Amino acid sequence: MSIGSVLDLLRPDFPDITISKIRFLESEGLISPERTPSGYRRFHVADVERLRFVLTAQRDQYLPLKVIKEQLEAIDSGAATLGVREARARAAILGEGEAMAPNGDGRLRRLGVVPGEVSPEELRFDHEIRIPRADLLQQAGIDEKFLTELIRANLITPGAAGYFDADAVTLARTAQALSEFGLEARHLRAFKLAADREAAMVAQIAAPIAKSRDADARARAEETVRELAALSLTLHTALVKASVRASLGG
Repeated sequence: MSIGSVLDLLRPDFPDITISKIRFLESEGLISPERTPSGYRRFHVADVERLRFVLTAQRDQYLPLKVIKEQLEAIDSGAATLGVREARARAAILGEGEAMAPNGDGRLRRLGVVPGEVSPEELRFDHEIRIPRADLLQQAGIDEKFLTELIRANLITPGAAGYFDADAVTLARTAQALSEFGLEARHLRAFKLAADREAAMVAQIAAPIAKSRDADARARAEETVRELAALSLTLHTALVKASVRASLGG
């Protein structure tokens, strides 16, 4: 089966399952789907059942992946699986460093992510948020004049109906904080141009995937964009920190 077919099988019981989550579980060694010569994943029934086991343990018991992996290894070796009480006790000993916990929107997030790393899940835009202009001004703590400057500098772009999204609030609030150091909206255009270049590079890499005739090509392209963008942001953060450290003689 393709990864899209796997999603269709699992979604009735696990509505929050995504391609990104399946790929993450694979990277953690909990599943090992076959790979075609072109690199596409191909799943067998056993892979799907293994995924179902992992997702059930996360959803119903909130077990760390390390404990779930031990249970799977015990199954593979023919030994008895860990009981719920024992698994919970081991989870308490291991701590939450590799646990999966539910977000407020029902998704699972990985705990203990290395500081500075950006998760692809943070770049998921499943729900459209429409923030009126007045609410943006209030939430960001800026006035109408400053917002107009940000829009003219192409740092913030309202939607067709004049609404804004949550990122616009964060951007406006950050721009306001930078203005206290003497940076005006026009000075921030350099950041916007750099971001546009990074986004264009990511889109260019993912474009061939989207053009594939495979049924789940679009979904794979979107996941690739998110992963590349997350890596780009992580790299950007690390480079800025290194440069600042160097400028301070660290």
